[in-house]
Amino acid sequence: MSISALIWSTADLLRGDYKQSDYGRVILPFTLLRRLECVLDATRDAVIAEYEARKNLGIPLEQFLIRKSNNSFYNTSTFTLQKLLADSNNIADNLESYINNFSANAREIFEKYEFTKLIEKLNENNLLYLIVEKFCTFDLSPESVSNHEMGLMFEELIRKFSEASNETAGEHFTPRDIVRLTTSLLFTLDDALLTKSGVVRSLYDPTAGTGGFLSSGSEYIHELNPDATLVTFGQELNPESYAICKADMMIKGQDVSNIKYGNTLSDDQLPHQKFDYMLSNPPFGVEWKKVQKVVTDEHIQKGYAGRFGPGLPRVSDGSLLFLLHLISKMRPKEEGGSRIGIILNGSPLFTGSAGSGESEIRRYILENDLLEAIVAMPTDMFFNTGISTYIWILSNHKEGHRRNKVQLINASSMGESMRKSLGSKRKQLSDEQIIEIVKIYGEFEESKVSKIFNTTDFGYRRITVERPLKDENGKVILVKGKLKIDTDARDNENVPLNEDIKAYFKREVLPHVSDAWISEDKKHCDTKDGKIGIVGYEIPFNRHFYEYTPPRSLEEIDSELDALTKEIMELLQEVHS
Repeated sequence: MSISALIWSTADLLRGDYKQSDYGRVILPFTLLRRLECVLDATRDAVIAEYEARKNLGIPLEQFLIRKSNNSFYNTSTFTLQKLLADSNNIADNLESYINNFSANAREIFEKYEFTKLIEKLNENNLLYLIVEKFCTFDLSPESVSNHEMGLMFEELIRKFSEASNETAGEHFTPRDIVRLTTSLLFTLDDALLTKSGVVRSLYDPTAGTGGFLSSGSEYIHELNPDATLVTFGQELNPESYAICKADMMIKGQDVSNIKYGNTLSDDQLPHQKFDYMLSNPPFGVEWKKVQKVVTDEHIQKGYAGRFGPGLPRVSDGSLLFLLHLISKMRPKEEGGSRIGIILNGSPLFTGSAGSGESEIRRYILENDLLEAIVAMPTDMFFNTGISTYIWILSNHKEGHRRNKVQLINASSMGESMRKSLGSKRKQLSDEQIIEIVKIYGEFEESKVSKIFNTTDFGYRRITVERPLKDENGKVILVKGKLKIDTDARDNENVPLNEDIKAYFKREVLPHVSDAWISEDKKHCDTKDGKIGIVGYEIPFNRHFYEYTPPRSLEEIDSELDALTKEIMELLQEVHS
């Protein structure tokens, strides 16, 4: 049996006293505790000796103790899980003391887990001694389990825990197949670069959840090049997810100070940092009213010097704010540039007319040639929603043949039905399907499921069409010799950016309303270039993959109706006879 299976078997002790969805709240922090204990075993005595020698000097001891520990964390307690068993009557108090003697960076994780409450509950249910006794038997030393292996094992435990609580997992846990696909799309064009000796790159997730994207990125790089270093950064709002993510990073030997706690939109805790790669699965369709004042103030006061210069979406959906946040973290092209992979619902593709916040954000992205590809996913792929989802890939250092181009990939018909649904997740992508999607993306060719567009193909000018006010006899009304506008007859037309406005108007409007004209009023002109019509951008993804099915012929329909009529008449005859 694997170590992760042995650890998960601890759940047998919890059955009856805990719901299945709560098993992970016990197992994950105790796994972390046992791993930290095993890692510190070699230097424990040296750390305690250093602490005893200096504790009364009235000076900060952290640097001395970290040096003795040979790790980024330490513990000054003489307790171990094994020693706790010797005093069963005081095991709860002693375990709490043991936790409180960790260095602040490790102690914070247990605090976010609310470990003290956990100890109390286990003790009340006469389970604490049994759990401690069980975890004592697991050899999680670095000699037996490397950081990479431990990371994989801990991630497996996180996955099991999240799937067991699938009714809320979608808020903080992205399914493994989606993570793997998004990660592969993000890195695949850089594979040649990432295989170079000694390469060091950074990966950031502003909605880190339990750390799935950060773990997947590390795995991808490790499989590609074991000598490469991927430094991970993240921020998370949910305290328990933050604790799990930080524990995962600590277990892998990553710098846990790179994982921050708080709301990314209102309190960016990595404000001046840029990253090579970024991945995110922000919450779908969640309003940002709680942080509206802070975000709006930044937009107004800082403009493009801040994160939200291009515009603000409507308050009912903040997903585009996370995308703007990521764009603000891109390295300049001359410094190597950055790549972004973000999962969004359908709304950011088209919500908002010309001049709206959403349209202005799309305009900024497309006019600056940042959007590389969008992949439409099958429905029913996430734990807490069955809606359509899309993976956006952005880059500010596109390959030459991709410049000023956007690739749309329709993978919505892929996905296999799962034997057992997990909440709303009823489908999953196989490894072969993930490879196929990444291959379609990499080949950058037109096909039934892959369309390539110019960035300007998604832009248009919304012109305002005016008509004169007429009296009941149909005669035009003049006021001081000028036409009076019929505001009730006012209409708008969206003219593609690559079309001449006057030619379009002559072809599409005048044949139907010969007395119409295009408004040149300043309020109907674009604020950025002053030209007639307001520029808008939308990405009507489904329209580009729509397949026309011609209606059946009248002869076929008549024949079917005749057959049905005949069948009905025969049935009626049977009833009467």
